[in-house]
Amino acid sequence: MIGSGFFIWPEWLLELRVRFHKEGSRKMSKTITPLLKNQDDVTVSANLVCAGIDVSKAWLDAAVIKTNGASRCANTPDGHAKLIAAFRKHNVTRVGLEATGGYEQDVVLALREAGFAVHVFQPRQVKAYAIYRLQRAKTDRIDAQLIALCTAGLDTLRPPPDGRLLEFAARLTLIDQMSEDITRTKTRAEHGKVPDVRAYHASEIKRLRAASAKAYARLASLIRAHDDLKTKLALIESIDGIGLRTAIAILIRMPELGSISREQAAALTGLAPVTRESGTSTKESHIEGGRMRIRTALFACTQAAIQWNAELKAFYVRLMSKGKHHRKSIIACARKLTIFVNTVLKRQTPWQSQTA
Repeated sequence: MIGSGFFIWPEWLLELRVRFHKEGSRKMSKTITPLLKNQDDVTVSANLVCAGIDVSKAWLDAAVIKTNGASRCANTPDGHAKLIAAFRKHNVTRVGLEATGGYEQDVVLALREAGFAVHVFQPRQVKAYAIYRLQRAKTDRIDAQLIALCTAGLDTLRPPPDGRLLEFAARLTLIDQMSEDITRTKTRAEHGKVPDVRAYHASEIKRLRAASAKAYARLASLIRAHDDLKTKLALIESIDGIGLRTAIAILIRMPELGSISREQAAALTGLAPVTRESGTSTKESHIEGGRMRIRTALFACTQAAIQWNAELKAFYVRLMSKGKHHRKSIIACARKLTIFVNTVLKRQTPWQSQTA
C-alpha cells in the first residue's frame, strides 16, 4: 500500500472516493444557485408587492418579487421613468435599494415623488442576508432579487426624510470637507521649507476658512427662513455648551431627535455601549456603528461643553473620580449631551440646568 513515499489507493476505495466527491459536488451546486427562487423564500402579504434595485453609476437592475428574471435601465431621468412605468405595471407598492455613495439619490427621489414607499438599506444588511441564505453567487440581477427579499421582510418603513434637510445636508457636507482640507493643508505647511510654498499654503488656509465661515452663515440663514427649523435650532442652542455649528449639525444629521427614546438616540449617534457576552465570557463593552459625522461633531463639542455645562461637568468629574479613562468619560458625556438634546426637543422647552 505504501511505496516510494506515496499512498496507493485500492480500487474499491478509489471508487467510493470518486462517488462521494461527485455527490458532494452536486450538493454544492444546489447551494450556489444562479438566481433566487424568491417566491418560496418569504411569506409576503397578497397586497404587498416588493421590488429591489441594484444601483450603479450607469445602470439600475430591478427585480420584482414573485416574478422571474430582472430588468435593466439606465440611471438617468428617462431610465427612472421607464422603471416607474414597469413597477406600476406589476402593482409594486414598496421598493428597496442599497446606499451607493449618492448614486441612488436621484432614483429614490423619483420613486418617492411617484408615490412608492422606498427604503434605503445599508450594504451590510443585504450582505448579511446573502450570508444567511448561503448565497455565494453575486451578480447585479441576484443582488436586485436579494434586495427585493429584504424589502419584503421589513416590518415597518421609516418615514421619508424632510426634503429641505437633504439640501442642507449637502451644504453641511461641503463645509465638513472644507474643514478636512484645512487640516490637510496645515499638515503640508508644516513640512514646507520653500517660502513660496509656505505662502501658498497660508493663503489656501485663509481662503478655506473664509469660504467655510461664509457657507456656515448662508446655511444658518437658510435654516432660519423656516419657522419650524428655526425653533428647533434655538432649542438645541439653548443647551449650555452647544454652539451654532454643533446645533446645525445636530439639526441636519439627526432629524429624529425629539421623536425617539434616549436609547435610540444614543444608538443612532453610535455612542451607545455594545455589550458582548457569550456563556461565561464577558468582554468589555465599546461603541460602534452610528452616524460618523454627527458622532465626531458631538465628541469635539463635548470636550468644550464639560467646561460650560454644569451638569456635564459634574458628571465628568464623577466618572473620573471612579477611575474612568478620559476618553471613555468624554464618550459618556457625549451620550448624555445627546440625551439632553432629545429631551429638550421632545418637551419643546428651552434648556434649564438642574444642577444644585
